Amino acid sequence: MIYIKLCITATILLTIRARTWQLGMNLNPADGHIMDYLTGWAADAAIGTSENALTRDYIDRDIWNLPVSYIAIVRHQGGVTDAVKVFKFTEENRSMLSRFQDMNPGRQIVTEGGPIQESIASNAQNMADDPIFSIGGDLAFNWAYSDNGCRIALTGGHLSSAHINDDNTHGLGNHFACNPLTGVENDEVWAHEISNIQDCSLIAPCYTVQFQGTDHGSGHHLVSARTLR
Repeated sequence: MIYIKLCITATILLTIRARTWQLGMNLNPADGHIMDYLTGWAADAAIGTSENALTRDYIDRDIWNLPVSYIAIVRHQGGVTDAVKVFKFTEENRSMLSRFQDMNPGRQIVTEGGPIQESIASNAQNMADDPIFSIGGDLAFNWAYSDNGCRIALTGGHLSSAHINDDNTHGLGNHFACNPLTGVENDEVWAHEISNIQDCSLIAPCYTVQFQGTDHGSGHHLVSARTLR
């Protein structure tokens, strides 16, 4: 979802039966709080408040612990939705917390057949850089590779091999210097919240990895790029 005028906010809605949706998470990559690979996803703790649930980083602890079978990832502008994808999990009735705690070995493809529903508004802008809506495929969770991790990526993008340190899997909740199997940080300067979709391999080498907003560390090749609006 998007609320801050120049920044994307990705919101995650959850349900068991695809009828009554609950807000599980909100990501705003320019609120001063970095929801990287290590923060929030697997911690069994609330983040933020209900009053700011659509404007700042947010996790509803109770919803994060409920067994769910469907997930909707939503983009919004000022509270108005401009893009949504809905997926059905291959493993039903399991909580988001347990899914994200399942880090070792991680690298799970958690849906099959792509989104069961997708909608993008005709006036949605800057879609080409969006790590969720610019590419197809299924959801990949806990994508661990070398000392890097990405919490949510799509299979239509680049999914790095397990032992390749190319800094080139991009999505929601990322880190380029951690143990992605245990959730332990090696260097905080490589944390980042939402990455643009791109092909910028460290092996190439490419030293201008672009991220949405300002919620990322100070690593020398991390670049605040155009925010999506």
